[in-house]
Amino acid sequence: MAQTRIGQDSAASPATSRGGLVKDGPSRPANTADAPLAEPRLRAHDWIALIGSRFGLIITWALMIVAFGVLLPGVFLSGSNLGYLLSSQATVLIVAIAVTIPMAAGEFDLSSSGVVVITVVTMGYLNVIQRWPLMPTVLVALAIGLVVGCVNAFFVVRIGISSLIVTLAMTSVLIGFALGLNNLTVTGISVDLVDAARSTVGGIQLVFFYALGVVVVAWYVFQHTPIGRSLYFTGAGREVARLSGVRVDAIRAGSLIVSSLLGAVAAVLLTGVLGSADPNVGTSYALAPFAAAMLGSTSFTPGRFNILGTAVATYFLATGITGLQLLGLAGWVTQVFYGMALILGVALSTFAARRNGRTIRA
Repeated sequence: MAQTRIGQDSAASPATSRGGLVKDGPSRPANTADAPLAEPRLRAHDWIALIGSRFGLIITWALMIVAFGVLLPGVFLSGSNLGYLLSSQATVLIVAIAVTIPMAAGEFDLSSSGVVVITVVTMGYLNVIQRWPLMPTVLVALAIGLVVGCVNAFFVVRIGISSLIVTLAMTSVLIGFALGLNNLTVTGISVDLVDAARSTVGGIQLVFFYALGVVVVAWYVFQHTPIGRSLYFTGAGREVARLSGVRVDAIRAGSLIVSSLLGAVAAVLLTGVLGSADPNVGTSYALAPFAAAMLGSTSFTPGRFNILGTAVATYFLATGITGLQLLGLAGWVTQVFYGMALILGVALSTFAARRNGRTIRA
């Protein structure tokens, strides 16, 4: 790319004198490389475009809430509905954060739904059927998530198989093991776990506040630690990151391990919320987390997977689905809405990434 070299040789300009001042025009140093350049001012439409690109999702979410509030007066904006909306999506939010982490590093963890299923079934089998105490049961459940993450990392990072293939196959393996362990819904989960998840504060279940804590911690790591910067650097280009001293393989492996571990955490909390262990719960976690992560990458920092964007997108999607269901479009609307959101999120994220790339290279 040709680069303009400003004021490198003042003698080459016939418009300058020995004193280094321009004869015809305002007096200023001939060598403009030493003079500070004025920062361009954003015009009105530039500000609108900037705000729209960064906060368009939040603005659309707010408009959606207002619209459903008008269409469903006294129902959609009621305290009970808002409390249900925040509480019911808490475990989905944790899984969405979980899959966002490896996506930021350039990997995909499609095994999240499988982790949720095997963890929930294991909780029911050990705690109810085998009558294990709650704490050992929870530890075994979390250990399953840790082991799954390590296996994924081994095949992806050490063996070199695509994360899409490994984690998709792992989903099938985990669901198969879960159905082999117990294919029936089990009720009677420990009251301590149910209380820890279902108890309410201001009409909102505690599970929401656990999810909020996960969001805060993940956001801090992404934005204010070397690990977060290394995640983004690895996702942008592995070889460049490796040449810059980033431990690329460790970052990739760690992202997959943390993803599976957070999936197991979400499953433990889900078991408490449901008060039962249902082997069919995985369908709710197969598409929604990825739709939220992709749609969230179009907000705050467009073209980059980010925690705040994922969190907002999770509840944006839940708001739309809940509102449409209250209007009578129940059943089929969930899958359609999530599918359309995923396609839209991928398209907008790709466009934003290409746009940012052109800006950087210009």
